[in-house]
Amino acid sequence: SAYRLCTMRKLPSVLARTLTSGTSGSSVLPDMSEVRSRLRDIVGASTNWRDHVQAMQERKALHTLLAKRQEDLPPRRMKDSYLEVILPLGSQPEIREKYLNVHNSVRFGRILEDLDSLGVLICYTHTKQEMQPRSPLSIVTALVDKINLCKKIIYPDCDIKFTGNVSWVGRTSMEVKMHMLQLHDGDYSPVLDATFVMVARDPENKRPAFVNPLVPETPEEEEIFKQGELNKLKRIDFSTASLLKMAPTAEERNIVHDIFLNTLDTRQEGEGTVSFRSRKLPPNSVWMEDAKLKGLQICHPQERNIFNRIFGGFLMRKAFELGWATACSYGCSRPFIVSVDDIMFQRPVEVGSLLLLSGQVCYTEKNYIQVRVHSEVYDADTREHQTTNIFHFTFISENEVPLIVPKTYG
Repeated sequence: SAYRLCTMRKLPSVLARTLTSGTSGSSVLPDMSEVRSRLRDIVGASTNWRDHVQAMQERKALHTLLAKRQEDLPPRRMKDSYLEVILPLGSQPEIREKYLNVHNSVRFGRILEDLDSLGVLICYTHTKQEMQPRSPLSIVTALVDKINLCKKIIYPDCDIKFTGNVSWVGRTSMEVKMHMLQLHDGDYSPVLDATFVMVARDPENKRPAFVNPLVPETPEEEEIFKQGELNKLKRIDFSTASLLKMAPTAEERNIVHDIFLNTLDTRQEGEGTVSFRSRKLPPNSVWMEDAKLKGLQICHPQERNIFNRIFGGFLMRKAFELGWATACSYGCSRPFIVSVDDIMFQRPVEVGSLLLLSGQVCYTEKNYIQVRVHSEVYDADTREHQTTNIFHFTFISENEVPLIVPKTYG
């Protein structure tokens, strides 16, 4: 089943028990508003848009606090960055409205925003220097590697708990594993597992900066760390095998040719008259070019992050909602998110940008719909378009959906 069993296995279970034993009362756990306020304090970000230039100027002075080499930074353990955060939908009904969708369940786009904020705070916790209230690091989301869900419905009136920690560290990047659980009958049961990759940069967010090394303490942690290393190698392989750089494999060529032959219109008289252009749609299918939705977003200061760029979580929410709408209109029924993969943050989005989003159904199988959302900024002065993100969402529809068929090689 696509709803793989989410368990806490990716986090050392002993570690999880040790850390949760003293925090069972939800009243002592920070909530999401505290997460965002802590982030502002760590960076010294201004809450007033007009003051942001001065706040960023003040950050320049933190350059002197950066480590010259990774070896100069004290190593950290996984439990040093472990955090638990509550989203009190059950105990504080006044916050429900923001998280509610028309189907009376939780808006998944809001969960993406919360995961993004929490991932950044976990990384700041890993890199915290005792004597420095402000961090010289600019920590930003580079990639959402994977989010797997094991619950179709997230209830809007039960408390949610997020847990997470740094699971792997390179020289300037960190992998963060997060888990989301929801309270039912007095117990927290798993809803999703997420893996994010964050990068550390200097105070002005211009160059990479070193982060504290991570030291696994138990065989279980060794395993998690090793998996983080494998994930990194997989990402390198994936980017070098891109179709924009490399020819398709023999297997891929055969698939492409089969699709092409399957859509050739052979009803024309005589062998010589069949043309590359005469194509027909197979039964119960839709041309890929006919399964698109587009959206436009003006990026207001309200959506900025602590570095006065547009918040990555906001971009994910907007892309998810367009992806959901694309899947909904394609399958003619309510789609449920199953997984989120390979969200690449290619360049930051500035406040004031015109953000163009394009949703495209790119693969279907039985009830499953794969949607790719392409995001670009349009510069009205230069009339240039630049890609900022590409998102991949997998949905399951209530009914079986038509096959999606590509018409062109691209």
